Amino acid sequence: MNKKSLLLAGVAAFAMTSAATAADLMVEAPPAMVYDEPAPAGNWDGPYIGAFGGWGWGIADHIPYGGPCAPDGCDVLMDGWLAGVVVGANFTLSDNIVGGVAADIAWSGMTGTDTFGFIGDSTNSVDWEGSLRGVLGYDGGTFMPYLTAGLAVASASHTSDFVAPTTATAMHLGGTVGAGVQVAVAENVALDLQYRASFYNEQEYDVGFAPNNPVFALHTHRITAGINVGF
Repeated sequence: MNKKSLLLAGVAAFAMTSAATAADLMVEAPPAMVYDEPAPAGNWDGPYIGAFGGWGWGIADHIPYGGPCAPDGCDVLMDGWLAGVVVGANFTLSDNIVGGVAADIAWSGMTGTDTFGFIGDSTNSVDWEGSLRGVLGYDGGTFMPYLTAGLAVASASHTSDFVAPTTATAMHLGGTVGAGVQVAVAENVALDLQYRASFYNEQEYDVGFAPNNPVFALHTHRITAGINVGF
């Protein structure tokens, strides 16, 4: 074999060896790591207005003084529809924690009647309720569960026809506490589901029986559904 043939054979052998070595070194690239980003926080900050409706129930807690109301107290159970409006504002306190303030007022159809046979009937009604509340919520993105509590006021009426039909009204002050959840359904629009309980002080209703005018405290509950619009 001449020198030229030997040289060509050496070059071919070197090329084959290099190709095999390169093939051995080739490995599949590792798959790209997938990073799951946390769900973005929602945008619950800012003022809003809304409207709501629902069902309320409660008791006109009579403070007995004797007479036909002793010993059971002549308490009157009430229930009925309600509807109202709310205005409020939310602001971020820290990661996923939302604070806020809300004020609402609602017409109330809660009413109930206690019957005393031939003596007559006694009817109690809650005419409207309002509140000024703090709100503390958790920003879950498209939803925000929250707790709420604050001051409450209610206007109520009492009608008695023991002697002649007589109606008196009174303003009750108290507190309210509850919980709810807001769910975003569109940009700046959220559904609001809420339960609240309110407890009001005792008030005298002047139906002309002084010093034996009836005295009632109020305890009410409500479940409402509403829609809020932010701006």
